[in-house]
Amino acid sequence: MADSDVEGHEQEQTSEKPYMCGDCGYRTDRKSVLLRHMRTHTGEKPFKCYQCDYAAARKSHLDNHLAIHAGEKPYMCGECGHRTARKSDLSRHMTTHIGMKPFKCDQCDYSTARKDHFDRHLAIHSGDKPYMCEECGYRVTHEYDLFRHMRTHTGEKPFKCDQCDYSAARKATLDNHRVKHTGDKPYMCGECGYRTAKKSHLFQHMRTHTGEKPYKCELCDYSAAQKSTLDSHRRKHSGEKPYMCGECGYRTAKKSHLSQHNRTHTGEKPYKCDQCDYSAAQKSILEQHRLKHTGEKPYMCGECGYRTVEKSHLFKHMRTHENSYWGETLQV
Repeated sequence: MADSDVEGHEQEQTSEKPYMCGDCGYRTDRKSVLLRHMRTHTGEKPFKCYQCDYAAARKSHLDNHLAIHAGEKPYMCGECGHRTARKSDLSRHMTTHIGMKPFKCDQCDYSTARKDHFDRHLAIHSGDKPYMCEECGYRVTHEYDLFRHMRTHTGEKPFKCDQCDYSAARKATLDNHRVKHTGDKPYMCGECGYRTAKKSHLFQHMRTHTGEKPYKCELCDYSAAQKSTLDSHRRKHSGEKPYMCGECGYRTAKKSHLSQHNRTHTGEKPYKCDQCDYSAAQKSILEQHRLKHTGEKPYMCGECGYRTVEKSHLFKHMRTHENSYWGETLQV
């Protein structure tokens, strides 16, 4: 191509896209697009959520975020009826039906349809946790996880349920709660028919069939089917107790234990019996109570066939055999 042709081509390109970014040379035919692009350099996020501290560089991103608060899910999967607030989330969901998992780990057989999930998985192998909480020293792999962790100290719960007064620190927790109102369980196991409200629960459940335990401890030969289970195990080695009660200073290695402990302060009893007005702070206690209605006695003594509702009662009962045994021994 002659020099004159090159110059003509460049002039044509410039006339078609007259707006240019002075930082990186990006060109566009619209001034509004250039202004939006400049925010990638300045970090400006002018679109603010009025219900939480979320901010976005683009109005369309804020609109997607507001749908989380409103509970709107206009995009529906034609295969299984799963609904989502964002078109991009629906596109990701569709990969569960076609089975496409382009992101493959070169250190194990893990593969996933999403790059963000892949990046999180790689951190399991590297063990890198560059982000640290200044309040308690808790460390995480991703900056957003630290931001989310900080809510355990501030008590902030920006995600509100539109059907009751429940609020949560995490969107995923709110989504789990909403299922209590709708009863939806769109994800089904093809092996046994098990249904669940969460895709991640289905993946975890499938490992009960495959026996897969992809999460390995680097300090011993322990492996787990769930990352959270491995994280709990690792704390046996480190002695770390990152979850702390703001009321009394109680510390624990597990978030679920802190949630249970907090109910001793709040008096909350979220587990309700569907046959009477009994309620409990822990699911296991409610399950024991339900046995009073069913008459079921799952714990049985192998010595004499005695049956009881509670495991602790069986332990007490077993002592009667120990006492009897030692009594007979002494008589001999």
